[in-house]
Amino acid sequence: METKLLQLLVCPVCKGPLHYKKAEQELICKPCRLAYQINDGIPVMLEDEARKLPAEEEV
Repeated sequence: METKLLQLLVCPVCKGPLHYKKAEQELICKPCRLAYQINDGIPVMLEDEARKLPAEEEV
């Protein structure tokens, strides 16, 4: 994932910053507790497609 692209992307729900988890290929929004999948280098920034992070999962 390109650094410039990561700096431009924000959570579509709260407009907050996203954190890149390389091993999982996900962009994480800590306040919303959502994980946006990256497929073939393209982030899927749809709230309906995001994975909800369980309370016990560390972000």
